Amino acid sequence: MADHPQSPDFEQALSELESLVERLERGDLPLEEALSTFERGVELTRQCQSSLKAAQQRVEILLKRNGQPETEPFAATDGPQPPESPAQ
Repeated sequence: MADHPQSPDFEQALSELESLVERLERGDLPLEEALSTFERGVELTRQCQSSLKAAQQRVEILLKRNGQPETEPFAATDGPQPPESPAQ
C-alpha cells in the first residue's frame, strides 16, 4: 500500500477502515497484500480512537460547570435494554 502522509478526517478514516475490513474478510488477498492492508487498518483504527478521545475531551470541557464535570451516563433509547440485575 502507498504511504499516507496526510491523516484523513474521522469519517474518511472510518470509511477506509470499513473498506479494508471488507477486503480482508473476503480472504482472497495474497499474504503480503493482506498484511499491508491489516497494517493500514491498525493505523486507521488508532487515528479513529485518537479522534474519538479528542472529541470526548472537548465534550467534557463543554459540560463543565463551576469546575465540576456534569456528565451523565449514556442512555440508549433504541434497541433492547439490558436485563436488570435482581436486588440482593
